[in-house]
Amino acid sequence: MRKRKNIITVAIDSPAAAGAGTQAKLISKKYNLFYLDTGKIYRYIGKLKLENENFNYTLVKNKVSKIKLAYLENNLLLSDEVAISASIIAKDKHIRDIVHKFQQKCAYNPPKHYRGSVLDGRDIITVQVKDAMFKFYITASLKIRAKRRYEEYKKLNKKIPYREVFKSLKNRDKSDRSRKYGPLKKTKDSILINTSKLSKKACFKKIRTIMDKKLNY
Repeated sequence: MRKRKNIITVAIDSPAAAGAGTQAKLISKKYNLFYLDTGKIYRYIGKLKLENENFNYTLVKNKVSKIKLAYLENNLLLSDEVAISASIIAKDKHIRDIVHKFQQKCAYNPPKHYRGSVLDGRDIITVQVKDAMFKFYITASLKIRAKRRYEEYKKLNKKIPYREVFKSLKNRDKSDRSRKYGPLKKTKDSILINTSKLSKKACFKKIRTIMDKKLNY
């Protein structure tokens, strides 16, 4: 695959609801980078599986190749049912290979009006963009993450008890970290940022300081 030269690449790995998506969007806006929430791709496929009796690899390949990124912002992808389905299909190597090709294209060949790309997910640093210019591992305590996700559901008028949200995230963490292909883990060359006690603004300031120094801003 041909890669655009001299672009900024940012790779972010994190457990669910740690705030990585929020920071990735802020990075994207500040530095004019193409943003892809890779977890939404798996949620999209997870939803396909729930809706299609004849779910197969050919269907997935065709759908992913034609996907409109705007659809990834659909609130229907945020349901707990879709999240569980996504976690299950994410263990399938064939599915991961299909998604991998799509993610590589987004990372290394973003639209020309962007200065580069920023991807966040579970295996971006370890698999997808190993040579990223910037590598961040964003995390937070399980209790804080569960509280954040619970508040998100409340805003969407989804009445899901906090206990269920906590349990779901705990199970998701276990699944993400124990899967055979592309498990979630922090690498030695990634910068750890714990958002448990940081505001969105404070977290981004920390990231921006690191990036500006390297980019000579």
